[in-house]
Amino acid sequence: MSAFADRLIRWQKQHGRHDLPWQHTRDPYRVWLSEIMLQQTQVATVIPYYARFLQRFPALADLATAPVEDVMALWSGLGYYARARNLHRCAQTVMRDHGGSFPRTPEALAALPGIGRSTANSIATFCFGARSPILDGNVKRVFCRAFGIDGVPGAAVVDKQLWALAEAHMPARDGDIYNQAQMDLGATVCTRSRPRCAACPLSDLCVAYREGRQAELPARKSRRAVPEREVTLLVITDARGRVLLEARPPAGIWGGLQSLPELPSGDLPPQEAAAFWLRERLGVLPATVSPASTFTHTFTHFRLHIAPLRCALGHAAPKATQPLQWLPADRLARAALPAPVRAILTGAGLIPDQRQ
Repeated sequence: MSAFADRLIRWQKQHGRHDLPWQHTRDPYRVWLSEIMLQQTQVATVIPYYARFLQRFPALADLATAPVEDVMALWSGLGYYARARNLHRCAQTVMRDHGGSFPRTPEALAALPGIGRSTANSIATFCFGARSPILDGNVKRVFCRAFGIDGVPGAAVVDKQLWALAEAHMPARDGDIYNQAQMDLGATVCTRSRPRCAACPLSDLCVAYREGRQAELPARKSRRAVPEREVTLLVITDARGRVLLEARPPAGIWGGLQSLPELPSGDLPPQEAAAFWLRERLGVLPATVSPASTFTHTFTHFRLHIAPLRCALGHAAPKATQPLQWLPADRLARAALPAPVRAILTGAGLIPDQRQ
């Protein structure tokens, strides 16, 4: 066993995280669920979602047989919604093609929807005792600093180096502890900013620490100007207290979720454009139209400036056809809504504010 692996294993046993809700289990369903949720999402954010998912879907079969709308609703607010769609597809695939049991090899796991190489290796190691290295964002940072790897993680040439290191230092035993140690060290000690090098078990082996390069390793992508987009979302209510929602296409922003109708861009002032939209789509005119506060939501690759426009009908609305749907206000809290849409409806008093 390399000194690198030995030190990490000994450190994890004493200083690592041992109280996360998906630890102390070899149930591949629970480990897989946590791995998917933790992709690009912090532990503190994931924990309540993980608990709610297991309460609603305690077993793989429960998730596989549930309507995808229920899965998306529970995922609402966690972001990166393709993960939820792949989660549902993966559960169905395991039930259909593998008799309800996750395959045991990293290669077979990586063939399932939404599971990449590192996630497959993690499941195989934690659940089936495989000797399989992982390489998530935290682990890449540890390797780049410890071994002085230049270049941006994610680039093919850099990832090839990192995988070679990961495989070379994977111990013959205690692979689950070792993999957990790398994640724990990256999350709690070797952090992106202000790493706690004095508390690191690898400090005397670390190239970045020895050369004072912690701030420059791992290298970051060059910053580009973030595109700015604008959109007007219609908060349309009728006299029965219902809200008009529109199903988003499966792919793209908020794919598969329920959103507020988007006002097409044009030359008309927003209030006039909203009245025109209602007449064309529903054959009605609003009793009142009033703007709400504009706010900005930041995605991975762009910023979206959202201008809500409240449109109240003075009567019960006519029947809507797909992708439009009228939803009673008391069902909004359980709907599969993007976080900004949920915030708009909460601000409008249509969803109870859970912070109060």
